[in-house]
Parts: sequence; C-alpha cells; structure tokens
Amino acid sequence: MALPKPIYEGANLVRPEGYREWIYLSSGLGMNYNPASGDPEMFTNVFVPPWSYRNFLSTGKWPDKTMFVLEDRISESKGSINKSGHFQTDLHGLAVEVKDERRFPEKWAYFNFAGDSKAEGAKPKDRCWDCHDSNAAVEHVFVQFYPTLRPVAEKFSTYRKEAERVAPQH
Repeated sequence: MALPKPIYEGANLVRPEGYREWIYLSSGLGMNYNPASGDPEMFTNVFVPPWSYRNFLSTGKWPDKTMFVLEDRISESKGSINKSGHFQTDLHGLAVEVKDERRFPEKWAYFNFAGDSKAEGAKPKDRCWDCHDSNAAVEHVFVQFYPTLRPVAEKFSTYRKEAERVAPQH
C-alpha cells in the first residue's frame, strides 16, 4: 500500500482520499481566527498520515510530504436523544496543509476544497502561511492545540512556547 503523500494535477493539489483512516490528532469546537465571525460553531477534526505521525513521535519534526487534513463539520445540539452538549453532523469544509520542500519555496502551502472539488490551487501566502509562520508552535503546525503532541515537541525542543501567547487581532 502506498503511503499517503500529496498528489498534484499541475499546480493543484488532488483532494486526499481515505484521510479518515489516518491518525486523528484532535478536534476543536468553534475555533475561529476572526474576532467576530458571526459564523455558527463548527467542529474542526484534524488528521495526519500514520507515517508522518510516527516520524513526529520519534523526532519532534514534521517530515517532508506531510499533509494535515482539517475537516469542518456542522455542530448540532438538538437531535435524537441528546439533551445537552454538541455533536457533529455534515461536512461543511475541507482544508489541507502540505509540507513539500521541493514544490513550495516556503516549504508549506494551504488548500481549501470547496464542495466536492477534486483538486485545488494553493491559497495566497498572506491568507494562511503568514499566520502559521508567526503563531504555530512547531514549524507551521498549531501543536499547541494538540494535547498529545505538545509533550513530544517539548521533549525534542521543537516546541515554541511563545506560540502560546495571545495573537494580535487582524
């Protein structure tokens, strides 16, 4: 079986398949980078390929060709027997972060897949790259939000404690 790595059609990243079988890192609820988005709260689930995860556990770094898939799912609170709390429903969006040192001069690139799109181009650098570069705890990854990975990064001294500070509002 081939290791899950980025596949491209020209300049576009092909939507990763089978990512829900990868390593699940964490979920966030209602996380948003905009101070007053007005959007409904979403669950954000994050997945990374097993080979990349194992490499991170043994080095504290993300290897070349790592992909993170972030799926946004609608949050509901009323349904079936649920009396309180929130649960996930339909897929609302899919984003992919890719580390590809040969393809991207800055090593990392970011892609949003609209609807059922099969391939998408990288977002402009000022849309995601700058924020990840300034605020991520390990390379371009927000390890500060993945409680099982933070101790690994700290062990290998790859964790940037200053990433925990409150980022300025844009």
